[in-house]
Amino acid sequence: PAKITAVDIADAMIEIGRKKAGHLQHVSFATADAENLPFPDNHFDLITVAFGIRNFENLKNGLKEMHRVLQNDKICAILEFSIPANKLFKGLYIFYFRNILPFIGRIISGDPRAYTYLFESVQSFPFGENLAGILIKSVFKNVQCFPLTGGIATIYIAKK
Repeated sequence: PAKITAVDIADAMIEIGRKKAGHLQHVSFATADAENLPFPDNHFDLITVAFGIRNFENLKNGLKEMHRVLQNDKICAILEFSIPANKLFKGLYIFYFRNILPFIGRIISGDPRAYTYLFESVQSFPFGENLAGILIKSVFKNVQCFPLTGGIATIYIAKK
């Protein structure tokens, strides 16, 4: 199996990852900031981020750091929320994010603000061609976007 390094800025998330990985020998963990990764240049042959770049303090710096640690001609794959283009689906999506998801989050977590931030961050975050342009400006190439589930999420594939 491939060697996998999981990185998160939060120790609590790393601990959850360790528990989920169990005794998998090929998975290691590191607590680190995406804008200051503790790995040498050209270290990884693949980088993936799922629903995480939206939380980078400085998106451009985080992307440049990901580019730095990725080997030449290798792939960076990003999965992130986006907003559907279809007006009807977009309306349902926004209603769900504003009303239903925060309500469920409050019930499950007991935190009145749980999941309210999610819609705010998705709404203000670039997606589609806008995010593709930022990836290109961060020196990635061959950037492709693949909207999923009517556009509620998008996969971005970029090459170093």
